[in-house]
Amino acid sequence: MGLTKQYLRYTGAALFGVVASQKGNIVYVTLRGEKGRYVAVPACEHVFIWDTRKGEKVLILQGQKQEVTALCPSPDGLHLAVGYEDGSIHVFSLLSGEGNVTFNGHKAAVTALRYDELGGRLASGSKDTDVIIWDVINESGLYRLKGHKDAVTQVVLLKEKNILVSSGKDTLVKWWDLDTQHCFKTLVGHRTEVWGLAIVSDEKLLITGSADSELRAWDISYFQEEPDPSEPEYKKSKGLADHTGGSSEEDRTEDQDETEDEHILRCVKAGSVMREGRDRVVNLATDRTGRILACHGTDSVLEVFYVLSEQEVRKKIERKMKKARKKAKKRSGVEEEEECDIIVECSLQDKIQRLTNIKASSKIKSFDLILSPKGELKATVMLQNNIIESYSLNPRAQIPQVLQVSKITIGGHRSDVRTLAFSSDNIAILSAAAESVKIWNRSTLQCIRTMACEYALCSLFVPGDRQVIIGTKTGKLQLFDLASGILLETIDAHDGGLWSICPSSDQRGFVTGGADKCVKFWEFELVKDKDSVQKRLSVKQTRILQLDEDVLCVRYSPNQKLLAVALLDCTVKIFYTDTLKFFLSLYGHKLPVLCMDISYDGALIATGSADRNVKIWGLDFGDCHKSLFAHDDSVMFLQFVPKSHLFFTAGKDRKIKQWDADKFEHIQTLEGHHQEVWCLALSPNGDFLVSSSHDKSLRLWERTREPIVLEEEREMQREMEYEDSVAKEDQPMVPGETQGEAGLAGKKTIETVKAAERIMEAIELYREETAKLEQHKVICRAAGKEVPLPVNPILQAYGNISPSAYVLDVLKKVKSSELEESLLVLPFSYVPDLLELFNQHLQLGSEVELLCRALLFLLRIHFGRITTNQLLVKVMEDLKKTTISKVSQVRDVLGFNMAGLQFLKKEIEAKDEVTFFADATDRFEEKKRKRKKKQKMILAMV
Repeated sequence: MGLTKQYLRYTGAALFGVVASQKGNIVYVTLRGEKGRYVAVPACEHVFIWDTRKGEKVLILQGQKQEVTALCPSPDGLHLAVGYEDGSIHVFSLLSGEGNVTFNGHKAAVTALRYDELGGRLASGSKDTDVIIWDVINESGLYRLKGHKDAVTQVVLLKEKNILVSSGKDTLVKWWDLDTQHCFKTLVGHRTEVWGLAIVSDEKLLITGSADSELRAWDISYFQEEPDPSEPEYKKSKGLADHTGGSSEEDRTEDQDETEDEHILRCVKAGSVMREGRDRVVNLATDRTGRILACHGTDSVLEVFYVLSEQEVRKKIERKMKKARKKAKKRSGVEEEEECDIIVECSLQDKIQRLTNIKASSKIKSFDLILSPKGELKATVMLQNNIIESYSLNPRAQIPQVLQVSKITIGGHRSDVRTLAFSSDNIAILSAAAESVKIWNRSTLQCIRTMACEYALCSLFVPGDRQVIIGTKTGKLQLFDLASGILLETIDAHDGGLWSICPSSDQRGFVTGGADKCVKFWEFELVKDKDSVQKRLSVKQTRILQLDEDVLCVRYSPNQKLLAVALLDCTVKIFYTDTLKFFLSLYGHKLPVLCMDISYDGALIATGSADRNVKIWGLDFGDCHKSLFAHDDSVMFLQFVPKSHLFFTAGKDRKIKQWDADKFEHIQTLEGHHQEVWCLALSPNGDFLVSSSHDKSLRLWERTREPIVLEEEREMQREMEYEDSVAKEDQPMVPGETQGEAGLAGKKTIETVKAAERIMEAIELYREETAKLEQHKVICRAAGKEVPLPVNPILQAYGNISPSAYVLDVLKKVKSSELEESLLVLPFSYVPDLLELFNQHLQLGSEVELLCRALLFLLRIHFGRITTNQLLVKVMEDLKKTTISKVSQVRDVLGFNMAGLQFLKKEIEAKDEVTFFADATDRFEEKKRKRKKKQKMILAMV
């Protein structure tokens, strides 16, 4: 089929203009062996790593499509776990910048991530109310913990005990025993959402932050072993009355309810630490050592607290006791040490002291702390207005002085970019927001000029690309010189917002439209200032067109004969430029036209409206050629590709779409922005497109040489819709699994379905080849000679392997994190063949660990059907013997290797110690010789 019209594909070339996105959290990472210098921040779907000293971007961890919502560095500093909006988790290597491990388990955005002390397990919490524990080394999910009724806000894994603590928006803090995978304690002392929690004081104090100005503290006491049933404490904890005391039935019931599962630990409220902020806690966290605690609300203040160690608390109590004794002596004149001891108690204020407040330049979204070995505290904060700030202070000083170390701002605007423009040579990009105009180099994506301005709504490059003009919300025209970066002139153009600006095709001037119901015509001129000798560029108003409604958009036709004006009354009026006489009125939109453009030949005008439609009109008679339902929300911007009848539209539905105005067809959709798209700009040669969004990012799209076939595009769209529907389907039930607190970690995705299909295809091939082999043997016996067997092309491609080896190869290629889910959707009719193959391979001793894992899972989910199948009895007996012997062999090999490695480690350590002492002895002898030599010289001189 020949292509009647060739369209070329636009692809995403770069993301810039964003310093840090708002949804995720900021964390310190170890890079190039340095701690406290580099920070990782979410940047839409990517993760940027910034050098806080130089203010430079040093590494980009590439994401796919979904926005980053959570970050957590591993304890060894080599990896970074990244949680996404769709519930997936990627583990990136900070050395190579690649993400090798992917976990799919959550159905909604990941809200919390935390590694255990060794970095072998990762706990994740999500908006889907579940907590999942992942095995990072084996790259698989361990189990899912279900119990919260709303989004999980924080998770913490204890160091000493195999316990996890989670908090949620359901006002609960839950304690989970990971050995038995159940919730053994729930704290219900909060009336509103628990937004953060932290464990300090050697895991003996729990701090929680809620929707008020109170940080609640809870004392944690652990039971070392099961108490003796005869002891009074045990009786009391179990609600049993002592024979001598006697307690009422109500008291016993209350005690039983409160301490029902306190055989592991007891958690009792110890008091409160009052914050200065009156709003809710947004983030609550400690540094790696647990000595510094910090929190912030919805304002710009970070409150920092110091957690005293047991030794420091003891010293403080001793000082208090001495003072109490002195007071007692003065009062009575006698020593009353015992009474003083009873009076002095350790309060919460003795354990947690307020250090200082760090005042940031804007609202804080997230923060991270690191305490250096020298005792210096570094704090980095991610702000709402696209800034990263770093502070340092000495927590041990009497009055800690907060110093701002660095501020990363140049990489983006403080607010949303509302207007974009390309220079005539396609090299420079102009972006303007509420506070500044920035000029970017398109090839390097570096900001080469930043100039302060008022709230910008529209912009253009003056012919020659040496000056730019900005139209503002207050109706002013601001003229900037790019070489010096200064504001040349400010002109009061309109009484209301200056919504639109359009250059004339003769390059002598431009036209503006504003909220004061006027269209004004301007011309460039050279004026001479009093102070300067040289002339500079200025503008003068030549004509004015008064209208009945606010002007939202103005456009010249390419030959400059016609002027199109979009008005607030939902119409577009066309005027003759020379006489300003009315020519046409284009009416049909139900809501105001927000954007429009005229094609290069002046034949067509396309209008985009807040009613989500795009209409294509003929400029000769004003007839509507076609009305297209373009976006799911308002159409914000529209522009024709130069020298063609193709045009781009941008909408509040986060999409950019390309259309053919001749055939009225949708060509392609550019997806990438995570919030509303405000505006876009096409380069004069049509090869580049830049767009801006409410997520504060700018995206550059590049035209490739790859042609688009519309039928293939539609097919790809249908496939994507199918994949999305598979992901949204109900998860398959695990046979034998009760509706309890623990469940399978993974979830059904298109990848797991494809993996299951590959396993099924491999088993079918194995069946066919086995049947062929049997048939071939019969033929050979009948013929009395060896007949050549035709080789399956798939097996030949794999190097003439056996069918059973091919099944094992397919199983090995299934991702470790997707193995269980793939086997779960596998029909039972394939399981008997799979069990026989497992038996064969286990007897050969190949892939023992993988096969045992798959075997045990299949037994777990198909236990009833396997045990009742008489044909599988012998296979299961063989598997039992083989599995036990082979696993024992693997364990022996592992034990031998561990012992060998420990022996080598001791040998190396011993050798190093010998070398160290030898070096020290040699140095001592050298010093001795020098001293003797010096003494001899002194004696000789004497």
